[in-house]
Amino acid sequence: MRPFLFLGVRPEDAAADDEYAAMLRATRLTETQLHRRRLDVEPLGEVDLAAYSGVLLGGGPFCVSDPPESKSGQQLRVEADLDRLLGQVLADDIPFMGCCYGIGTLGRRTGAVVDTTYGEAVSGVSVRVTPEGAADPVFADLADGFVAFTGHKEAITRLPPGAVLLATSGPAPVQAFRVGRAYATQFHPELDLAGLELRMRTYAEYGYFAPDELDDLLAMAARAGVVTLPPVLRRFVEVYARP
Repeated sequence: MRPFLFLGVRPEDAAADDEYAAMLRATRLTETQLHRRRLDVEPLGEVDLAAYSGVLLGGGPFCVSDPPESKSGQQLRVEADLDRLLGQVLADDIPFMGCCYGIGTLGRRTGAVVDTTYGEAVSGVSVRVTPEGAADPVFADLADGFVAFTGHKEAITRLPPGAVLLATSGPAPVQAFRVGRAYATQFHPELDLAGLELRMRTYAEYGYFAPDELDDLLAMAARAGVVTLPPVLRRFVEVYARP
């Protein structure tokens, strides 16, 4: 099997390492099967996508809808690298899965409206799979719906032209969509309770929630019903792995 490529954008080492470990568990890939690049550390450069089965993109503290003047040089470089890569992914129909931050990057690249209308506090959310999602090879096993962790400042308000809505929820109408073989989720398909706690403590001062709410939010998350991870990443790998 050709390996998959994982792109991380988290500047915080502990959260970045934990996210990669979570991706390995959720995909059931080994480190040799899921190559890791940290775009927060170094520019992406040229990538031979033909050498990979597909591309995975993790989450992070960046928001594509932030005013350009508020973005750091690091964020602008990461966004430029991802925009260029997504141009190649879409042109060549390369399998792609972006999680949380990925829905903003893919959405913006394909013409979606991405703004703060449907931001969600950190929580466990009941996600409903659409009829189109139930017919999709990656989401078909989730036709009865599931609960997953979310927490984001921006979301998609209007889908891009030609997109297929795969999953939705009350708080955020677009929880997952697809353009060709490029997928994106608003929820975190890789995140369990231990990983959520680490991220919440890492980003407690980043404006996702009031810091004095941390313990209460963690207690609520523990009661949210996220018992097992939705098999989105595992199915993505199974469907699109190439010899």
